Amino acid sequence: MHHSVATVPIAATAAMLYARIAAASTCPGLRRLLALTPVLALLTVLPVFVTLYTIRGLTAFFLVWLCEFKLLLLAFGAGPLDPAIRPLPFVFTAALPVKLRQRQSSTKATTTVAETVALPLLSSSVKFAVMAAMFGLLHSKKITHPYAVSILYGIIIYCALDSVFPCLAAVGRALGMEMEPQFNKPYLSASLQDFWGRRWNLMASAVLRPSVYDPVRARLGAAAGVLATFLVSGFMHEVVVYYITFKAPTGHVTAFFVLHGACVCAERWCGATAKPPRVVATPLVVAFVAGTAFWLFFPPLFGDGMSDLYVAETVTLGSSFLDAGIRLLRLTSP
Repeated sequence: MHHSVATVPIAATAAMLYARIAAASTCPGLRRLLALTPVLALLTVLPVFVTLYTIRGLTAFFLVWLCEFKLLLLAFGAGPLDPAIRPLPFVFTAALPVKLRQRQSSTKATTTVAETVALPLLSSSVKFAVMAAMFGLLHSKKITHPYAVSILYGIIIYCALDSVFPCLAAVGRALGMEMEPQFNKPYLSASLQDFWGRRWNLMASAVLRPSVYDPVRARLGAAAGVLATFLVSGFMHEVVVYYITFKAPTGHVTAFFVLHGACVCAERWCGATAKPPRVVATPLVVAFVAGTAFWLFFPPLFGDGMSDLYVAETVTLGSSFLDAGIRLLRLTSP
């Protein structure tokens, strides 16, 4: 574990710097793709060296999914990456689930810099506390209803993602980079289109749109573009789950996203004639996402004893941090 904490980020940083040089020295197309091939291959290996389940999953999501897609888009002159971007923002944008945006005026940026860094960190701290409480409740899951356990898992996943991403954005702001938000209150979604396209994991949507949806839609139509996008998303989620569990994919996660893709298509077809008010639509959307996640998404991720391993890992990490804090206090106390 200790080696991976340093070696994986260093290797990823070196790979991104090489990718920037390779992209700058080649034209978009097959030559640039071949030049980037060593990086694409390396990224599939790096998460294996991370021993912690949750960190390995995040690493796979960052590098094997988002970064690979960004580099493939870069190979053909598209996407958020550009060799003209300065080295640090290039590495940050390539290796992490963030997207650069235009900086605000200097006056406004000066007045809000403390706010834009402090508030995300405060929000993330609250979510980390919520996750700790949820893991504590999972200790008694043998006497808890299975649906209640699934709800706890759902809360943990949302809090984990919505705490890590704002921290990354806050670090980017501290380094002088403006980042786009990754979540936009998904629990207020008025439709599945709203949930997946404008509120949940916006970086994944931003990568899938130019790489899958737009090309397929241009050739086969909008419905085919939606279905292809959800199919690819499902496949990549299967890959991430494999990196976490090292168990053969079951197809449940892909089925979850294909189901949602079909429902989005149906929703778009019916939306022009039947659109319920938000006060009705939002609970229905949340219930549908949660219900289908309990049925298809969570079992491969938390089943077969994996949840016990996650809880044990979290308890061990918590104890390690607590011991380190006590030792630090002893060293600094008079």
